[in-house]
Amino acid sequence: MTDPRSDTVSVIDRTHPVAADAPVVAAHFLGRTSVYVLGEAALLFVEPDAEPRRVAVHGGAILATAADGERVVSGGDDGKVVATNAEGETATLATDAKHRWIDHVALGPDGVVAWSAGKSAFVQAKELREFEAPSTVGGLAFLPKGLRLAVAHYNGASLWFPNAPQAAPEKLEWKGSHLGVTVSPDGRFLVTTMQEPMLHGWRLTDGKHMRMSGYAARVTSFGWTIGGRFLATSGATQLILWPFQTKDGPMGKQPHLLAPSEHRVAVVACHPRQDIVAAGYEDGMVLFVRLQDGAEILAKKPGAAPVSALAWSADGRLLAFGTENGDAGVLDLG
Repeated sequence: MTDPRSDTVSVIDRTHPVAADAPVVAAHFLGRTSVYVLGEAALLFVEPDAEPRRVAVHGGAILATAADGERVVSGGDDGKVVATNAEGETATLATDAKHRWIDHVALGPDGVVAWSAGKSAFVQAKELREFEAPSTVGGLAFLPKGLRLAVAHYNGASLWFPNAPQAAPEKLEWKGSHLGVTVSPDGRFLVTTMQEPMLHGWRLTDGKHMRMSGYAARVTSFGWTIGGRFLATSGATQLILWPFQTKDGPMGKQPHLLAPSEHRVAVVACHPRQDIVAAGYEDGMVLFVRLQDGAEILAKKPGAAPVSALAWSADGRLLAFGTENGDAGVLDLG
């Protein structure tokens, strides 16, 4: 069978292989140091021209991570929230009083940390604040302005002001199980991933609903392109990008469909400075896709396992990737 991308421009020769020796569940950058989140207990730090360093941060599985360029904050099934800096130094930020799993973490303005355990969402700012969701928390995301946290849960999402404990959270309702949440960079739209193969969104000015369907599988990865113009998503045999440039967002509009393949997109990562999306597929392939014309660059050939992690450095010159069988690397685009 002919390789459909045999003539595609490639940057594979710029890859620095990384021996993760374990499934990679997420990736981040702290400066030019790539950090690979391994399924069991540890983070793997890879600096240019240095031997990889494995740092144990939890007493069991790492269930969630977030990073702000200076530290990786992780939640584990040991009930701990841990911050790890680029030197590999760790600090326990919180331990759940009931020893519950820390399912989700998020980072907000001025170093504020949020996490969830079961139905409880917490924010550690000047004081520790707690919000009891109607059901198990499905996802957390800070809004870009002010200290406000979006909490996804069954039958919708709640918008919570941790510094106004007497104020009732604003409720955004839609039936079903909401398993992830993201807010547009301008703060105008909130979008959740659902148990079903679809997204649901709200325009926050008036609560107007947005249904985004047509997926072959549940959406597990999403990201905003520069300026929040598009929301890039996994879940189909092509890269799906929903337009959010206008006041109505994707309402009444069709998504852009780019980089079709026989295999589904598993992970997406949007370039921090250009209209380019890195798309990782279930067959192990990674493509760079230019939004303007759909042009593709091959970043990683198909392999033995699905791509499970992608991350850009802040300057957009490095891309870290990882797969379910521990195949990992860093592409240096110069």
